[in-house]
Amino acid sequence: MCTQAGSQASTPPAHHPSGSGASVGPSFRPAVCQLPAAGGRAPGNDLLRRGSAVGGVWMEALAPGRAPRGRRRAGASGSVLSPLSLAAVLLCALLRAPPAVGHLARLPRSIHLTQDSLKIVGSTHFPVSVYVMLHQKSPHVLCVTQRLRNTELVDPSFQWHGPKGKLVSENTTAQVTSTGSLIFQSFEETMSGVYTCFLEYKPTVEESIKNLQLKYIVYAYREPRFYYQFTARYHAAPCNSIYNISFEKKLLQILSKLVLDLSCEISLIKSECHRVKMQRAGLQNELFFTFSVASIDTEKGSKPCTDHSCEASKRLSKAKNLIERFFIQQVEVLGKRAEPLPEIYYIEGTLQMVWVNRCFPGYGINVLKHPKCPECCVVCSPGSFNPRDGTHCLQCNNSLVYGAKTCM
Repeated sequence: MCTQAGSQASTPPAHHPSGSGASVGPSFRPAVCQLPAAGGRAPGNDLLRRGSAVGGVWMEALAPGRAPRGRRRAGASGSVLSPLSLAAVLLCALLRAPPAVGHLARLPRSIHLTQDSLKIVGSTHFPVSVYVMLHQKSPHVLCVTQRLRNTELVDPSFQWHGPKGKLVSENTTAQVTSTGSLIFQSFEETMSGVYTCFLEYKPTVEESIKNLQLKYIVYAYREPRFYYQFTARYHAAPCNSIYNISFEKKLLQILSKLVLDLSCEISLIKSECHRVKMQRAGLQNELFFTFSVASIDTEKGSKPCTDHSCEASKRLSKAKNLIERFFIQQVEVLGKRAEPLPEIYYIEGTLQMVWVNRCFPGYGINVLKHPKCPECCVVCSPGSFNPRDGTHCLQCNNSLVYGAKTCM
């Protein structure tokens, strides 16, 4: 079963971090799951060690004429199916599968908002970080400190300056209210940077004017793009056999069809054949098959979807469950066979899953630099860049802009 510290299965709402100390959920941590074998049996490395009551499903009866290692049932004879016939058998078996139970979906958890997190105050000691989701409205950035927030200010005067100069109240993207609050209506990546508020006020009518300067660093951020990475092991033909290559292609096709209607895609990460020495079975050939399942934008798919169930996290969770069921069914179908084991079959209990985060180019996750937005893909600051779908911004002294995708 899945083991992960302090996590709950939940559907991720949108992130709403702030610079005012909003409470933050735990940051993403990969969750590696050892998926259970069918029927509650303890996982093993090779079905050949279990006598005639074996589990695991063959994908293709490969290499005709070769007798697979293992025990044959009394009176059983080998059989060979074509790849197309085999695909049909496996898909039909999967459609008859019972609902998946007991698997914990690892989904990101958002930052919990407090009422004060929608209004951010400044500090005279250090710049305050503000995080605004790309293309969304920002919290209210106040031109006061926490001490002055509930204090009477006589004849206050507010003036804001941003990366491109003085901000005026008529600005369509960055509005300055009559009380000095700064609000971004639709935040863009290029709007990230240092914003400074100059405050003039009198504590009382009789006192002289006081001046205050407050600095904020405003960052654009995006939610991470995430995917599941699976690894499964198969008993294989000799490592130089063309049957292994044919099997890999067929397995990839079947998995892709499983998640097609969920607007998810399967990508092969790597497939390697190794000779493994077993304690009692000697040397055997095994395929280590690693692939990922990721959601694709529904707007780009052939079936545009706007329903709540079309959220990327929900579709990806359903795809994960289908894949788990598929491998469980491989175990169950082979367990009901009267024929001998084929040469290539799934090794029961070897399916593993890990949660992977990735950010868009120009964005990265940095818990130390952005402790109040630990799960966010925050725009890369000057002096750093992210050229591809990596998780972190890389150092680059030549980068002078926010959101750099190249080091120039």
